[in-house]
Amino acid sequence: MKIIRTVEEWKKERETFKNKKIGFVPTMGGLHAGHLSLMKKCRAENEIAVASVYLNPTQFNDKKDLETYPANFDDDVKLLESAGIDYLFAPTYTVMYPDDYKYKVIETDFSKMLCGAKRPGHFDGVLTVVMKFFNIIRPTNAYFGEKDFQQYQLLKGMVEAFFLDINLIPCPIVREENGLAISSRNRKLSAEGLAKAPKLHEILAMKKSIAEKEALLTEAGFKVDYITEYKGRLYAAAFLEDVRLIDNVNA
Repeated sequence: MKIIRTVEEWKKERETFKNKKIGFVPTMGGLHAGHLSLMKKCRAENEIAVASVYLNPTQFNDKKDLETYPANFDDDVKLLESAGIDYLFAPTYTVMYPDDYKYKVIETDFSKMLCGAKRPGHFDGVLTVVMKFFNIIRPTNAYFGEKDFQQYQLLKGMVEAFFLDINLIPCPIVREENGLAISSRNRKLSAEGLAKAPKLHEILAMKKSIAEKEALLTEAGFKVDYITEYKGRLYAAAFLEDVRLIDNVNA
């Protein structure tokens, strides 16, 4: 696997690909089994497999959350190599934001709901950085996990709105055996918190009203951020030990 740090380096590499199919998985690091499933699908379906590791500050509305994000670059490199990734793009802020984030991509409807309502500016940062990645990498296919289903829907809308010639491929949520959606943030939980965390999915999937689900989660020790049904899907975010967990299920 070759590690690329700048746009110029990548452009030189890309010129050698001719018309090969390029798969791309953008990440913020802290890689886990969920990411690995995306990497394997990317590797299987493309001639060139590319991943990025970039902890994007513009999508964090909470500075503490950014500072405590659990990521280890050396561990990430090992996982990517084990998945057969050809290229890792690992830029700095200066590389990604030569304009210092003066220009941005925004969406004015769905990005203001759910996580967007609770994390102002979050999706502006997501859409902007992914648009930059798409313009740099110019992939044929890009892979995103359905744990962040609102994010996937917004990215899909961006690709359609700007006529980007990229296939967005959604990938199913990868869960622990106990049902917990695998997430980098799970590493911030204590052993006791990890034992409680699967209750989020368990309660969310119950045939009960939203009010009943909120009461059950509160009783189980969660601080509910929201549970909302939108277009046939039930979205939830809740804090456990000050760690924000998200999940979604078919309504």
